[in-house]
Amino acid sequence: MSTGTDADAASADGDAGETLTAGVVGGTGFTGGELLRLLAGHPNFEVAQATSRSAANKTVGSVHPNLRDLDLRFSSPEELESVDVLFAATPHGVSMGQIDRFKEAADTVVDLSADFRLNTAEQYEEWYDGHDAPEYLDEAVYALPELTREQLPGADLIASGGCNATASILGLKPLVDAGILSGTPADDVVVDVKVGSSEGGAGGGEASSHPERSGVVRPYAPTGHRHEAEIEQFLGLDVSFTAHAVDMVRGASATSHVFPDEPVSTGDLWSAYREAYEDEPFVELVAGGGGVYRYPEPKAVAGTNGAEVGFELDASNKRIVTFSAIDNMMKGSAGQAVHGANVALGLPETAGLDFQGLHPVGSP
Repeated sequence: MSTGTDADAASADGDAGETLTAGVVGGTGFTGGELLRLLAGHPNFEVAQATSRSAANKTVGSVHPNLRDLDLRFSSPEELESVDVLFAATPHGVSMGQIDRFKEAADTVVDLSADFRLNTAEQYEEWYDGHDAPEYLDEAVYALPELTREQLPGADLIASGGCNATASILGLKPLVDAGILSGTPADDVVVDVKVGSSEGGAGGGEASSHPERSGVVRPYAPTGHRHEAEIEQFLGLDVSFTAHAVDMVRGASATSHVFPDEPVSTGDLWSAYREAYEDEPFVELVAGGGGVYRYPEPKAVAGTNGAEVGFELDASNKRIVTFSAIDNMMKGSAGQAVHGANVALGLPETAGLDFQGLHPVGSP
């Protein structure tokens, strides 16, 4: 588990001037569009192909208007071109059925679904609907670079971390690293995540439509959310997880309530969070300063691969409250996938991702 290593360490042997070809499977979705945006502006990637069943032969710009200047048309996913890196932005269950084809087409496969995030077939039986290619689970490397940086270099199958899990893990990780949390019972760690409508994807259905989403704070996974398995696996904790749909487009905000066994001071918490994140290029510590944005806020990181993390000590109730905020489409999806690929391929970690957010913005 990484605890704030030098951001350039993993890319010290990489060639910053190297150009690699990239393909995107599932390019018409929100995540596919974000991948294409990032790859088109990346100094080391040349976008060679984007696939779509529904938009084959149409221009990328006809689906993603912000990419009208990208000279590329969607092609059929049945006609995969040979590329250096293939990003699969497909719904759960697709990649596990196509993984042999994907690996034949590319030296490195980055999967953005949940198909290869968990360690065992038994976990997929419990949390999903089983697994069609369990022989690849040992090969896959989880991409949340703040957690798995040391395992990523050279990986040829990368499982990009989920948005809700990423937000939750980033808030809790410093407490685990510092030994403040260590395998406590489930009711001692309660995670509450608020997410934007883009999490439902371009085909999110009625629940993600603007009239139904507007003005709501709607519990949609009070218990048993699949990302709970991801959080528990990578932090070694039992957690109680709840997710709410809220009235924003982009963003995931995780608030966790932690009841440690031993007394903890504010100084202990500052030390833990600084130790975990002081060298991380995409994590900012935001903990109760002045002004309107005193704590992590999705609006402040909209459109970026950044994460804001903070905490508050409730000494009278022997409780720690942690906060973390990300753009679910970026740090929780496309940005994280590119970050993981950068580390795996020995490229500079921030390549193609080193840009600031906007303020003010409307809906994140």
